[in-house]
Amino acid sequence: MKRRMLTALAMLMMACMASTAQAQGETEMTKQPMEEGTPFTLRCPGAILMEASTGQVIFEKNADEPRPVASVTKAMTILLTLEALDEGRVDESDRVQVSEHAAGMGGSQAFLDAGSSYALGELLKSVIIASANDAAVALAEHLSGTEETFVRRMNERAGELGLGQTHFVNCTGLPAQGHHMSARDVATLSAQLDRHPRYYTYSSIWMDEIAHKGGRVTGLTNTNRLIRFYPGCDGYKTGSTNEARYCISATAKKDGMRLIAVVLGADTSQSRFDEARAMLEYGFSGYRLVTPVQEGEALGMSVPVRLGGSDSVSAVCGGSVSLLMRKGEEKSLSLEAALVPAVHAPVKKGDVLGEIRILKDGQALASVPAAAGEDVALPGLVHALLRIRDRFMLTGR
Repeated sequence: MKRRMLTALAMLMMACMASTAQAQGETEMTKQPMEEGTPFTLRCPGAILMEASTGQVIFEKNADEPRPVASVTKAMTILLTLEALDEGRVDESDRVQVSEHAAGMGGSQAFLDAGSSYALGELLKSVIIASANDAAVALAEHLSGTEETFVRRMNERAGELGLGQTHFVNCTGLPAQGHHMSARDVATLSAQLDRHPRYYTYSSIWMDEIAHKGGRVTGLTNTNRLIRFYPGCDGYKTGSTNEARYCISATAKKDGMRLIAVVLGADTSQSRFDEARAMLEYGFSGYRLVTPVQEGEALGMSVPVRLGGSDSVSAVCGGSVSLLMRKGEEKSLSLEAALVPAVHAPVKKGDVLGEIRILKDGQALASVPAAAGEDVALPGLVHALLRIRDRFMLTGR
């Protein structure tokens, strides 16, 4: 009997772990969008509106079509730099030597001096705010030795993130044969930046400057106009070339929900901002992020404990679930708990006792484990003997 119970608990734990991963948005972004088609006319050839923490797509347009994305590419350059900083491999105060190759980049620039050194943080700021190609290449060379080696890491990281329609040829997004991303891949990559709070200390800046040796100063203006003109917008990346046309991945956060609007291939610079703004406004006006269960929340239920220092153990939520829903739909949510009949001591806090299912109109949307809320140890010898005696007397045996 005990062996069957342990087997059942093991199977239940594996099922709960799988469902928890899905509830936390750790699955690949292959979910069906919440709406078919686009709710209003989008002139751009590729777009997607996604909630950042769950990866849930509200709507999309040709979201898996690979396209040139120009400087939106630098979202990966920025991500790899942030990851290196968070892992302690580099520091923002590190001095970065600028090569002739880096200083010779065209397009958007911070006008770095070849042979001079700059603080890594200043170069990262220049890439995030002003999309500086020279600063991007300088960072790439500092992190990997050469831009080519860094680009190999960019493609490796793209594979790790499941970016199936992405291939990088350089770290800047300057025109190159075979360099492309899809709108879905851009959104997925953008959501990774949200895991690095350091990013927003730079991305939300409208105007700044970088100083060069000898006192020369380059002004930096954020290429994302929505930072200034759309409340709540605080980041991600713009890009434009003749080949890519006008692109943007824009994000905003309101009422605890972060949305990502990706527009690729717009006809004009202003239209990419207009369409991204319209997408964000649509998402915020019609959807909200709901958290029906939170980790550690008491369920008001308990499970009997056999041969333990206590006769029962309380059940709590073993994880949190966030769901993107149309406003008002949260009223149709309900919870259902399925707990094991009993457990044997000892019980450790956090041990799986069953699962909690989140239902919408009776249909399961997600689940998390039901967990033990406290430890239950084996009883002391005297206590155990007394309990055995009491049970013997009660049963008359």
